[in-house]
Amino acid sequence: MSDSTLAGQFFDAAIGLLERVRDEGSGNIAAAGAAIADTVAAGGRLFAFGAGHSSLAAQDVVYRAGGLALMNLLAVPGTVGVDVMPATLGSALERVDGLAGAVLDSSPAEAGDVLVIISLSGRNALPVEMAMNARALGLKVIGVTSVAYAKGTRSRHGSGGFLRDHCDIVLDSKISIGDAELTVEGIEAPFAPASTVVTSAVMQAMMAAAAEQLVARGIEPPMLRSGNVDGGHEWNGRVMTEYRDRIFYRR
Repeated sequence: MSDSTLAGQFFDAAIGLLERVRDEGSGNIAAAGAAIADTVAAGGRLFAFGAGHSSLAAQDVVYRAGGLALMNLLAVPGTVGVDVMPATLGSALERVDGLAGAVLDSSPAEAGDVLVIISLSGRNALPVEMAMNARALGLKVIGVTSVAYAKGTRSRHGSGGFLRDHCDIVLDSKISIGDAELTVEGIEAPFAPASTVVTSAVMQAMMAAAAEQLVARGIEPPMLRSGNVDGGHEWNGRVMTEYRDRIFYRR
């Protein structure tokens, strides 16, 4: 049954995007899951990075119920959320040259690890340099971005490249330039962004693909349980103790 309200239109738009990503991006999602499984099986570490609202999807796969315990957040101070004051500082930092290199050099990430970089536009200096520097260090880079931006905007990085140009695997969120699904008379600006919904779904699908790959290899994925169910804390404590050398959010 069709819902003509604006709320209903947003749901329709989000569902349509999710179906496109599922149908058109399944191969790359499976490849990303395999890359993560390869790293887990080899004793490597996993990291996720995103700036601004892209950080929400990165945080969504770190230390959460039903998530892979080995995923760590690679945080750049001042860019993770709107709690920094002024909030516009985070956007400014995304355009600063050299910041990504400094962060990677002081992080525990090393050759053989996986870094998932999330950037909707993929055009700012920070995600582009993060990908370039990570690959130079020998990390495998998975980029989650909207390829539309690389076709319809100009890069803000000196190389002229976008995030998608410096990744081993690219997952396309299919989000249109501007990240707003609705327009209506009486509201001058487009509104109702769907990037967080779709990008988080892409991240969770990728993690499910990784879990599937690990099971196929006879490896039990180290998953976390909800702390709000009986036995959850005890379960998580055992998992985090067993894999403490690859978990950095407890240090």
